[in-house]
Amino acid sequence: LSDYFDDGELVVSILGPANAGKSTLFNRFMCKEANKTYRLGADKKPRKRRGRASAHVGHKNPSKRYDGAIVTPVPGTTRDRRECVGRIGGTTFRLIDTAGVDGERIDQLVGKTKDPLQFEMMKQTQEAAKAADLVLLLFDARVGVTSDLAETAQWLRKVRPDDDASGATKRRVLLLANKLEGDHWSTDPDSPALDHLAEASRVGFGTAVPVSAEHGEGLADIASIIERLSREKREELGLPPEKERDRSSGGKRGGSGERALQLAILGRQNVGKSTLVNALLRQNRVIAGSMPGLTRDAIAVEWEWRGRPVRLVDTAGIRKAGKRERSNDIEDLAVQDAMRAMKVADVAVLVLDAEARVLQRQELAIADAAVREGRSLVVAANKMDLLVEADYTRQQYADAVQEQIQVRFPMLRKTPVVAMSSLTGECVEDLMPVVFDARDRWEKVISTGLLNSWLAEVIDAQAPPYVNGRPAKIRYIMQTKGRPPTFLLFCNVSELPASYLRYLTRNFQETFKMYGMEVRMAIKKSSDNPFAEKVKRGGGSIGGKEGRKKRLMASLKKTGKRPEKGRRRRFQ
Repeated sequence: LSDYFDDGELVVSILGPANAGKSTLFNRFMCKEANKTYRLGADKKPRKRRGRASAHVGHKNPSKRYDGAIVTPVPGTTRDRRECVGRIGGTTFRLIDTAGVDGERIDQLVGKTKDPLQFEMMKQTQEAAKAADLVLLLFDARVGVTSDLAETAQWLRKVRPDDDASGATKRRVLLLANKLEGDHWSTDPDSPALDHLAEASRVGFGTAVPVSAEHGEGLADIASIIERLSREKREELGLPPEKERDRSSGGKRGGSGERALQLAILGRQNVGKSTLVNALLRQNRVIAGSMPGLTRDAIAVEWEWRGRPVRLVDTAGIRKAGKRERSNDIEDLAVQDAMRAMKVADVAVLVLDAEARVLQRQELAIADAAVREGRSLVVAANKMDLLVEADYTRQQYADAVQEQIQVRFPMLRKTPVVAMSSLTGECVEDLMPVVFDARDRWEKVISTGLLNSWLAEVIDAQAPPYVNGRPAKIRYIMQTKGRPPTFLLFCNVSELPASYLRYLTRNFQETFKMYGMEVRMAIKKSSDNPFAEKVKRGGGSIGGKEGRKKRLMASLKKTGKRPEKGRRRRFQ
């Protein structure tokens, strides 16, 4: 998000009672171009690779394809505060989706009732309200003004805006009457929508704007308001208009110029992923607790670690498909969102639970899925405070985890393992240096000369075996790309045995320290070195074959004789 926002960007928060359509409106306003991270390559079918066991992290395909916040008919689906780049017309803004607000959750803030989950959800919503320049207060027009909407409006008046986030403009509240598709409600005398709209005007935020987030109807009035407020905020802060800002920067936004590291936090439920995210950020940015399955949406947070940009994504816990909740699609959608975040990450951090003592099969499946997708893998061995004692050190714990990974998944031997305790914050600061090192190794481009020197040594130690009764020869190797490291082997055969490719991969990882990632090697049948200077065929005379034929005919007409045998060249 930092590449699209500056200090003068408008902040728009969507609030309202549960099941009013807030996440649907959030997905409607989401800028698809700027939020490619949520959909880039997410729907491609996994490639089949031979020579490796199949580990699958499945999810049921939902009936509707989505690219943003999880949307279901179940009230209370959204829990965390989710942000993205919003766009309507030619105006971009920071868009925030929130959990539903009702009287019981408001009572959590004042201490009348005590429910940790509801309290954390309401705290996230309160932070979104404080940061907003414009609050879109949404309600279901088919239901009308409920006590929850009235209490939300009363609570919203008491929430003071955050001056640091809202800049020079004052917070505005726009009341939206959602789920009014078409125009039949305005002409049907039996429709209660008109009465509900008239009743909504007494809430205190002006006349409600009829919209349909599902079908994208009635958004023109919202577009004009957002465009005007964005222009006014930039003028009050002394910043150039958005179009001039884009034109002067060549369409690029953000100041550092360095590409943000895409970091996805993965793992089973209740292993401490959200606690780790909060420990890294040193704030309660996402909801964390002892109850499994708290996180649902993949929450992306822009962050800077020692001046280097990071896009940190907290994901839902991934359980086996057979153990998931089947009464609704929420958990399957959460897993799909987590896998989408993994597919576009540079580095995937797999969080393990020390209480389990043994590496779980589901964790191996998650690791295999990340490596198959071409991501660089780092293991965070969490909850070490439950195991580490005077006679059992942190390094011994990390070595034990690494040994289990190597025994059960040989391809991931020597994968970086960081032992930590996200709850106490112990050794959490050791994670980011390992993550950046993993990204640098993952992006590394090795010179062709160094690769062929390595190949010569490997072949001398173990020559390729026979293929179809003839000796296989590897003539040349070159790197076609990084991220993940991919190489092309020029051979005299169309394929090499999987065992020899594993030998090359192991040796390559040992030589160039490419641990915790997939090294891809493709075979191309070629009889010659593609970079060797090719021998020119035929003579070097001017005109080629046709020229030689014309000169021969001219000699016969002039002298009546053929050229001497030693000097004549063949032209047929």
